Amino acid sequence: MEFSEETLRTQLVKYKFRDLTIEELKNVVKIYPNFRFSMDTYTFKDGSLKDLLNFSGTIPVKYQGNSYNIPICLWILDSHPFAPPICLLKPTINMEISVGKHVDAHGRIYLPYLQNWSHPKSIIIGLIKEMIEKFEEELPLYSVSSSDEAKQLELLSYIAKITTGETDINSKTMVDGQKKDGGFNKVTVIGAGDLGIACVLAIAAKGAADQVVLLDLSEGAAKGGTMDLDIFALPNVEISKDFSASAHSKVVVLTVNSLGNAQSYLGVIQSNVDLFRGIVPAVAHYSQNSVLLVASHPVEIMTYVSWKLSAFPKSRVIGIGCNLDTERFQYIITNLLKAQTIGKEAWIIGERGEDKVPAWCGSNLVTCHQTEGVMNDNSQEQLANRAMEVLKGKGQKSWSVGLSIADLIESILKNKRKVHSISTLAKGCCNINSEVFLSMPCILGTNGVTEIIKPLKEDKVVAKKLQSSAASIHDLQQQLKL
Repeated sequence: MEFSEETLRTQLVKYKFRDLTIEELKNVVKIYPNFRFSMDTYTFKDGSLKDLLNFSGTIPVKYQGNSYNIPICLWILDSHPFAPPICLLKPTINMEISVGKHVDAHGRIYLPYLQNWSHPKSIIIGLIKEMIEKFEEELPLYSVSSSDEAKQLELLSYIAKITTGETDINSKTMVDGQKKDGGFNKVTVIGAGDLGIACVLAIAAKGAADQVVLLDLSEGAAKGGTMDLDIFALPNVEISKDFSASAHSKVVVLTVNSLGNAQSYLGVIQSNVDLFRGIVPAVAHYSQNSVLLVASHPVEIMTYVSWKLSAFPKSRVIGIGCNLDTERFQYIITNLLKAQTIGKEAWIIGERGEDKVPAWCGSNLVTCHQTEGVMNDNSQEQLANRAMEVLKGKGQKSWSVGLSIADLIESILKNKRKVHSISTLAKGCCNINSEVFLSMPCILGTNGVTEIIKPLKEDKVVAKKLQSSAASIHDLQQQLKL
């Protein structure tokens, strides 16, 4: 449909910032008059559907002396301009997608501009300009010819490249992927705040990975900790602003949180969701076999969001959950309260924060009843209460959480099959029927969670608390716009 402000205003009636969106699209059409708009249904990775504005057209790209009009489609979200559009190639019937640094096999476009999107600095015209620049370095489409002669020439050209030692980006990616997946342990930490830097230092100190990439999404030149990491360079630590630097990571740690001006708790979470929408698909593209480890707040909901946006299996999307609290809880019981026999059977589970729940469960996967021979229920409760009082006085500083995250990463990379209390999909546990993530004792290995150790079914108090947390989390999730 040709640009009509009146029609567009009618179609964008459900958009939060309709006037801002219309003004921006008007400016785009002044420079790129071939762009057209329509309201269409977009299908997200989790299968959910939503009516969004489809803004499509062609952009001029010069490549190796030739000029091309590259067809693209921008899906404008209803939170625009505070969330970046979803960008896709729109190849015609005689075109094929050339998978590369900024384009996946489905035609989804990944650019630094999208990852660093921030209103009012970021605009669609700026996005298109960067898109043109990147496509002029690496053309995202190629024409398909039905001519047998053309196919033969293409095959001979490919053989010649192999003979001379040259390969295209797909070959490089495959070779690198095989090499790195075979034995190279790479970890990417996203977010260069205090927690992100603490993670990098803890991972490096522990020697848990062969390479650590710190992805700094902040604007401008390196500041604070990232500048110091540049000055006092650590071996095997790389700082980057480009998501392609994360390629072939075994573990990707998400520590970023939105710094928006939302007034309500729901608004704060939605700001984080909008932020993750520009990050998680890129992570999934560059590290398709990775384990996603979420440390952003609130960890249960953001782990759920990461699971949905990545389309990864549930076993490979986890949150830091109550791992730090559990390690402290066990230490307090074993070393301070001197109950060494059952210290390792005490867990903090459920929701991270004020609603966490102490529980008793053996980690040998056979039974949770082994503690009953040592202590009765009243003694267990008294011990747990004393330990919880001590635990309340312990804050969670960035360096403490960073050490806990490094411990989780070591368990994954070394396939230690150690039990940790981490956020995992809790559906099916304790009669929880909704898709929510809660901390449960889990066996952790190379492929993430291999098994969940469930607390006593007979413990109705624990089950009730977990169900209550699940209900409140699910209620918030239902109000979010993914």
